[in-house]
Parts: sequence; structure tokens; C-alpha cells
Amino acid sequence: MSVGIPIDRIWPAATSEPLDDAALTALYGRAEQPHLRVNFVSSLDGAVALGGYSAGLSGEPDKRVFGLLRMLCDALVVAAGTLRHEGYRALRLDERRRAWRREQGLPEYPTLVVVSGGLDLDPTQPVFADAPVRPVVLTRADAVPPAGLAEVADLVRCGADRVDLAAGLAELRRRGLDQLLCEGGPQLFGALTGADLVDELCLTVAPLLAGPGPGRITAGETSPPRSLALRHVLAAGDGVLMLRYARD
Repeated sequence: MSVGIPIDRIWPAATSEPLDDAALTALYGRAEQPHLRVNFVSSLDGAVALGGYSAGLSGEPDKRVFGLLRMLCDALVVAAGTLRHEGYRALRLDERRRAWRREQGLPEYPTLVVVSGGLDLDPTQPVFADAPVRPVVLTRADAVPPAGLAEVADLVRCGADRVDLAAGLAELRRRGLDQLLCEGGPQLFGALTGADLVDELCLTVAPLLAGPGPGRITAGETSPPRSLALRHVLAAGDGVLMLRYARD
């Protein structure tokens, strides 16, 4: 099923017809081994936000792929700061996408995973209180949770002075959460890159110049460059490009 602005594949082989959701699902797919996919949108000049929010860069085609990537994952990983700033709601899918997951033998909903060193979280926020699947919070050993958080989320302590992301991801995979999707923010993306944990980047490029000011999609401490190979290039009718890069 294809609706709204058409999405076409222009590389490696151009498609003669716009891609429907089944074709997009097959293009992105699920990996055969544990896999961490990162998904971001940026402007042509590299800005991560417009007017302070990523939604200012995102259009209909990007939101369509965004939803499909959530459908494909076992767990959605997000930093606490991004959760608060972007106003995340409970992680839910529509019936069509839940049906697809059931057909694949997956739980109806992916698990939300929040990375929070300081546990500055509100357990009454709908993202926790209304979650269809109990969220997981990756935090450091000495972080003190607010009252009520342990009632609505599993706390996984990994790392002393900061969250040990490698240990945290290993625990997620021990729980059967092999296909991970990270939606940021930039500090978390930078930390995952520094720990050499990123297997794939899905990057939507919005056709506009944001100008000086906004940060990049990655931030934090410097780390060695990591090579990823281009897998496909999709284009939407409004000038949006959707790039997928992954490890060889």
C-alpha cells in the first residue's frame, strides 16, 4: 500500500513504480544477526533541528519510513533528553503494523529503551504510564530513581560514572531484543559511534538550508572515523533523499 507523496528508489537500481509499504519493508528489513540501526533527519547543511525540533525537518515520506522502522525493530532506544524535549508518547503502532509483527512471530509492540545517566524522568509521563510494553531504562550504578519509576519500568544498571552502552546493549540482547532502532539524540549517537556499536545509519536529508545555529546529528567526545557502505538511495517527490548506510 502506497499513500501520499510517492517514494522511489533511485540507486542501486531505479524503480519504475513508487515503492509501497511492502517494498519499503523489504528494502529496510530485519538483519540476520544482532543489529543497531540509527535513524536521523538533517537539513542540507547538516542541522539536526529546525526551530529547536527535528519535526521541523521531517515531512510525510520521512514519517512514513520512520513508522516502518519502528515496526521492524525489537526495541526503540532513545536518550532521556530527547524523550523529554521531543515529547515522546507511549510507543504504539496501528493495527496494520501490529498485524505484520504478529505474522512475523514478533510481539505486537517494540520495547521502549531509555538511556538516562541521572534518571531525571517522570514516571507519570504517558511514555511510561501508558506504555503497552514495560519500558527499560539503562542507567549508571549510583543513579537514584524518582519515586514510582521502578513500578513502570525495568532499571538496568550498567557502568559506574556513566552508562556503559556496550553492557546495556548486551543486556537488551540477553532479553531477546536483537534488532535495535536508535532515534537519538546527538549525544547518544556520538557515544554509540565512539563505542563502535552502530551497524547502520538511515539518514533523511531535507531539501532546505537551516543556516547557522543548530547542532549536527552527532555530538560528544571525538572518536575514530567509522566506515559504512551505501545500501540504497530513495527519493520523494518533494526533493527529500533517504539514504541507508550499513557495515559491510
